[in-house]
Parts: sequence; structure tokens; C-alpha cells
Amino acid sequence: MTGGRLPVAEPADVRRASVRLVRADGRAFLGVLSLNAAAAAAALAGPWLLGRIIDQVQAGAGVGAVDRAALGILLCAAVQLLLARWARYAGHRFGERTLARIREEFVDRALALPASVVERAGTGDLTARGTADVATVGTTLRDAGPELLINIVQALFLLGAVFLIDPLLGLIGVFGLTPIWFVLRWYLRRARAAYLAEGAAASEVAEILAATAAGARTVEAFGLRELRVAASRDALEESRRRRFHTLYLRSVFFPVVEVSYLLPVAGVLLIGGILHAHGTVSLGAVVAAGLYLRQFEGPLDEILVRIEQLQSSGASFARVEGLAQAPRNTREDARAPVGDRIDVTGVRYSYGRGRDVLHGVDLTVRPGERLAVVGPSGAGKTTLSRLVAGVDAPTEGTVTVGGVPVVELGPEQLRRQVVLVTQEHHVFLGSVRDNLLIAEPSAGDEEVWSALAAVGADGWVRELPQGLDTALGEGGHPTDGSQAQQLALARVVLADPHTLILDEATALLDPATARHTERALAAVLEGRTVIAIAHRLHTAHDADRVAVMADGLLTELGPHEELVAAGGAYAALWRSWHGDRSP
Repeated sequence: MTGGRLPVAEPADVRRASVRLVRADGRAFLGVLSLNAAAAAAALAGPWLLGRIIDQVQAGAGVGAVDRAALGILLCAAVQLLLARWARYAGHRFGERTLARIREEFVDRALALPASVVERAGTGDLTARGTADVATVGTTLRDAGPELLINIVQALFLLGAVFLIDPLLGLIGVFGLTPIWFVLRWYLRRARAAYLAEGAAASEVAEILAATAAGARTVEAFGLRELRVAASRDALEESRRRRFHTLYLRSVFFPVVEVSYLLPVAGVLLIGGILHAHGTVSLGAVVAAGLYLRQFEGPLDEILVRIEQLQSSGASFARVEGLAQAPRNTREDARAPVGDRIDVTGVRYSYGRGRDVLHGVDLTVRPGERLAVVGPSGAGKTTLSRLVAGVDAPTEGTVTVGGVPVVELGPEQLRRQVVLVTQEHHVFLGSVRDNLLIAEPSAGDEEVWSALAAVGADGWVRELPQGLDTALGEGGHPTDGSQAQQLALARVVLADPHTLILDEATALLDPATARHTERALAAVLEGRTVIAIAHRLHTAHDADRVAVMADGLLTELGPHEELVAAGGAYAALWRSWHGDRSP
């Protein structure tokens, strides 16, 4: 990754990925090629038979010979039409199956990305790749790919037919295509970089819009409207410039191509006429060659249009395929954790190249322990929780669970060990049941209701029109912040990890509901490790131990009563939050 951006696949990687996708459905691809070749061969009969008619009429043949040749032209045209439609149908089916594989691979790779990678790159870039870029690749596979294949085969057959009629006429036709060759080389040298830049600019627009929409309240509260508008305008201007550059490339490429179409036909008719005058070539051969080259314009035009489209889709595919090169912390040979103990040893961490926000933190969390992490804003509590959850890797030191570095565990293995629940929440499109079964697909209704009851959400869910089958999200039953957070906590109960990290997970709940939910979770997860990070100090009061953080350091550690009695930083926090009442 460069500057936090998601990587883009190199041309060699794109070619290997393309070959892999073709091999995955190799028989269908060969079938499409065969049908296209048969259709192209059938299309050659018309000009050849027309040339035969001209030569036979010159030789004094009767109407019967002309009728038979005309019938042959009609039959070959019908065969060519049927084969071409069959080839297009097969090509579209091949394209749809290949597109399905690309989408599935993209989703798998996106879900496997470490959260820290997505955060640094921005959700806008990932969203643009999964929507606009995948859609562009899909259009190519459905339309451009099959059409390009059909027209390449037709063009080769037509050019080969001219050489069979007369090699000299064939050379003249090829020589007339020289300007197209030069302008195509000029275009291809510039197109990939231009389209990649256009895609990156579109991702930047998506990122700015997504960030502005997500932080709309913050923008409004701090009067950042003008700054965000200016940033959006700058991004849109950059996108416009990139689009105009690719438009300039096309405006040079296509006019030269259009003019060059006339040269092969004009050359063959001119030179062919001279050769016919000297008796070297028959009139029928000249006419047939001219018709072949005139017919050649159609496939060639389609090929060049599709090649231009392939530059855009190739850049999109490079961005989609680039996810395979995104950094991953996990190791395939990582050993399984032995036990549930979490050890934080000499941990330091900095965001990017900034200063350290954690300074040599050492902490051991025993299995089954309830640990509360408290401290003022900016103390490093959330950063520590992200390191323990495997979201980020420490700059120095280690964070291990059962003796294995957390960042080396795969997603499924990590989910069975540690789950992080933050104050951010999301309700997925689908029913209540769908939202919960994400955590444990095999859970039955009884388990689902138990999870809802554990977090105090069973009451409002039972009041829904269709209970667990009630649709949520856009177009469904609306949920407020507290309900969405309760659903997120219910998913945690179903996931059943041995360690649960609550990073202000009940921030959107009112104090009474939050306390009830945390106590319910503690009861459900009895015997499991719970690390709670919150400003509400009743969480610390209920914990086995309290870890106090300040300025990236672990300053105090011990049971609530001991820390209050010690009269240190925690005691001051407790008194300021709880008044002068005794612990």
C-alpha cells in the first residue's frame, strides 16, 4: 500500500488473474471460440460466391448458375446468423459465470482485510472498487468480451480470405491498416495510466462524500461545512480533469481510425483494377477482395471500440484484483493458542509516522477475569483495545492470546478468541433473525431469543409485527441507536468468544439500560474474560480489577476498593464521577 491506499494489480498480475478465470470455465470458453469460428467461416461464403457470380456471368453462365449461387449466399447468411446468436448466448453465459467468481472473490478478500487497512485506505476506495469497478468489469464480461471475441475471429477470417484470393491484394489491405497500428500503440501506451488515475479520482470523491455523510453531525457542530464543500469541489475538479484526459485520448484515437478504414478498400480497388487491366487478377477476385475488406471494417471498428473499453475495464479489474495484494497480518502456519490468557508485553504504538500513543504497556489478563480500563479521553484506552482485539499490530512489543500473537490469527480463529464491540453499530438489511445469525448461522430460535433476552432486547423484538422475521434497515422497521446497539451485543452473545472487549459499547444506551445490559452480559459470559473500556465508572466498580491509563501509560492496576483507598488518579476519577460518597 502507498500512502494508505489499497494496492493496484500490475499488468502481469491482471493477465495471470484473467488466465485463471478462463481456466476455471475452460470448456465453455473453448465452446465460445468454436462457435465464433464457425460463424465467421459461414460469413466468408457471401463475398466469395458473389465473386463467383461475376466471373460466371463474364464467362456466359446462365440464370440457373446465378440462382444457385444466390441461394448459397442466402443459406450461408442464415447459418451465420444462427451461429453468431448462439455464440453470443454462450459468451454471455460465460461472462456471467466469470463475473460471479470475481464478485465472490472480491467479497472474500474484502472481508479478510484487516480493519486497520480499511480504515487507512478509506471506505470510499473499497466501496468504489466493489461497485463502480466491479460493474465495469461485469459490463465487459457480458458485452465487450463476447463481442471482442466474435469480431477478432471474424476479422482474422476475413483478412485470411483476402490473402487466399490474392496475396498481393492481402498485403495492400494490411499496408492500408498501418495508421491504425501506430495510433493504437500511441493510445495503449497512455490509456492504462489515464484510466487508473480516473478510477483513483472517483474513489477520492466517494471517500470524501462518505466521510462527510457519516460525520454530518460533527461537520454541523464545528462549522466545517465550507471546508467539506471545498474538499468536495477539489475532488470533483480532479475527477473532471482525469475524465477529460481520457476523453482527449479517445478524441485522437477514433478520428484517425475512422479515416484509416477507407485506405485498405481504396488501395485494393485501385491496385486490383490495374492488375485486372493487365490480366493478372479476375474482376470477381477484385470485387470479392474489396467486399471482404469492406466487411472487415465492421469487425475492426468493433474491435477498436472494445479495446478502448478494455482499457477502462482493465484498469477497473486491476483495482479489483489489487485486493489480493493488500497486506495481511495473519499467517497460514500460525499455531493454535494454548489457553485463554492475554499478555501485553512492552507494547508501543503510533498511528502512521506520528508520535507514540502507547508507551511500553505491560498487562496480563487472566482467563475469566473482568477487567475495566478507565482514563481520560486520549489516554490510549481504545488503542489498547484495538491491539488486544487484533485490529492493529503493535509498533513494538507483543500482544498474545494463549502464547500466540493475536495479529497472526485468521479471522475465524480470532473470532473464537476475541471479539471487540465498539460504540459504532450497524443494522444489516434483512430480518432480525438475519441480523443475529451472522454471528452464528447454525443458531436456532431458542438460542436467538436467549441472546436477545441477555441484552434486554427481547421485549421490543416480541412487539414487532413479525417478531424475528420483521425486516429491518431501509424500507423495513426503523431502529434507534440503542436498539441497534442491543442487536450488536446480541450477536456477540451468539458468537460466544472466550474474551469480550467492550469499548464504550453501551455509550448510546441510557445509564439504567446500559447497566442492565452490562450486568446481563456479565451473567451470560460467566467464566469468560471481559475487558470493558468506558467512562461510566460503575463498570469499574463491578470489575475484578481496574486498569488506569493516562498519556499512553498504564499508571494503576488493581481492584476497585484498593485503588480508591490508595488515593491516586483512579480515586480522583471515582470521586469526580460519583461525588463524595464512599465506594
